[in-house]
Amino acid sequence: MKKHRGIFLKNDQEIALLREANRIGALILDALGQMVAPGVSSWDLEEKANDLCAHYGVVPAFKGYLGFPYALCCSLNEVVVHGFPTKTPLRDGDILSIDFGVKFQGFYGDTARTFPVGNISEGAARLLEVTRDSLYRGIARAKPGNDLYDISRAVQECVEAQGYSVVKRFVGHGIGRMLHEKPEIPNFVPRDSSRLPLKPGMVLAIEPMVAMGSDQVEILSDGWTAVTKDRSLSAHFEHSVAITKDGPIILSQL
Repeated sequence: MKKHRGIFLKNDQEIALLREANRIGALILDALGQMVAPGVSSWDLEEKANDLCAHYGVVPAFKGYLGFPYALCCSLNEVVVHGFPTKTPLRDGDILSIDFGVKFQGFYGDTARTFPVGNISEGAARLLEVTRDSLYRGIARAKPGNDLYDISRAVQECVEAQGYSVVKRFVGHGIGRMLHEKPEIPNFVPRDSSRLPLKPGMVLAIEPMVAMGSDQVEILSDGWTAVTKDRSLSAHFEHSVAITKDGPIILSQL
C-alpha cells in the first residue's frame, strides 16, 4: 500500500475488497430503508442491522468504535449525526438519517442516507433532494488532476445556493483498513485551503451534512448525539468513493 502525503493509496485488490465491504453495507442499508415507516422504531432497525451483519458475515463498524454503543447512527429530524437508536416509534413526517458501516476481511465500508417517514413536508423533501445532489456534485469532482477542496467547493456551492447551511463541525474522511483515515474532507472550503492533489488509489468517504437553518450544532448529554442548535431539520448522505485514472467509482452504490 503506497502513501501520498500521509494518505494510503489502495491497489486494485484492496479497492476490490473495499467494493465488497461497501456493497454489503449498501445492501443492508437498502433493507433498513425499506423498513422505515410510521410506527417502526429505530431500535427495530438496529436489531435488523445486527441480524443482517451476521447473515452477510461482516462486523458492524461503528459498534464499540471509540465507545459508540450501536451498529447504527440513527439521526432523527434535527439530529445531524451520531444519534442513538431508540424504541420510540417513528412518526409520519419525520426524516431519519441512517449512517452505517461494516468491516469485511479487514476493510471498511461506510454509507449514509436520509429517509422520509411516510408523508413529509415539501420543505423537508427539498432538503433531502439538495443534500443528495450536493453529494453527487462533490463525487463528480473526485478525479485525478483536481484538488481535494474542489469536492468541498462543489458541495458548499450546491447547498448554499438553495439557502441551506453546510454543517462544518463534521467532515468526510479517507477509508480503508481503518474506518477513518486521512484526508479529512470538509463540505466547505476552509480559509486555509492549501492544495491537496487527488491521486488514483485514494478512497474517500464523502458525506455532506446539511441544515435547513444555522450550521451551529451542540452535543447532547449522552456525549454523542449532535443536534442543530436552532433545532432546524438536518439531512445526511454519504458514499465511499474510489478515485481511479478514469474518474470516481462509487463503491457503496448497488
